[in-house]
Amino acid sequence: MRAIWTGAITFGLVNVPVKVYSATEDHDVALHQVHDADGGRIRYKRVCEIDGKTIPYEHIAKAYDDGERTVILTPEDLESLPAERSREIDVVEFVPNDQLDPLWFDRSYYLEPDSKSLKAYALLRKTLEDEDRTAIVNFALRQKTRLGALRVRGNVLVLQTMLWHDEIREADFPSLETTPRITERELSLSAALMESFAGDFEPEKFTDEYQEELRKLIDAKLEQGESIDTAATFGEEPEEKKGGGEVIDLMEALQRSVERSRGGGDAAEKKPAAKKGSAAKASAAKSPAKKAKKPA
Repeated sequence: MRAIWTGAITFGLVNVPVKVYSATEDHDVALHQVHDADGGRIRYKRVCEIDGKTIPYEHIAKAYDDGERTVILTPEDLESLPAERSREIDVVEFVPNDQLDPLWFDRSYYLEPDSKSLKAYALLRKTLEDEDRTAIVNFALRQKTRLGALRVRGNVLVLQTMLWHDEIREADFPSLETTPRITERELSLSAALMESFAGDFEPEKFTDEYQEELRKLIDAKLEQGESIDTAATFGEEPEEKKGGGEVIDLMEALQRSVERSRGGGDAAEKKPAAKKGSAAKASAAKSPAKKAKKPA
């Protein structure tokens, strides 16, 4: 990995020099825009609307237009801002970990200690871990002043940029103003269904199916050309035409889902729903030797 920024974590008189690395990367298949008739690449040119010339990157500046006047801001102007010149990740406060909603997080970065700051780095990491706290920090990166959360992940400090408070929208939905009545039986069946899907999160179990299918499609078109049979490529069976959508009430859907997840499969769907809550008790009384079968 290549460091994208160097600076220092500061709190009080403590200074911890670090290097900053992107913690994530994009794995999407790179696609280009082309003319569908002949496959020619579509190129975008940086053309000045006044003289019609194509402008090289080194002569492109940023500007602000208030409707009447245009203020041009050169790279030198932007670099002169005090915040941009700062190389400090300034700790503002240490907060309990559970106070941070993941909705606030934006991008993640790894912080590597400078070779001369190993002890200070390790001390900060250990203190955050022992106190179960996250450091809220201010810093400037790529011409933006940012709010961040500095936390521990394994043996490395992770810096996560955060959205500002006015960048988070309120969930203002009229439909949520009314709370529907939920029965104990519905809650019990819902909890039983959730338990049948319970497990520990193992990220390596999950894959990006769309990107895998896209790569498979590209490989097939490279081999077979435009005559490709996509149904055969992906092993798809012809879809059966169905009538109007079947309407299933919530209780029936919960009951059938629980029965299916506990091993009933399609046969369970044909069984009539148990009466007066006996289904949940009967399911709980099943032999523990039978392993629950989760849907794919």
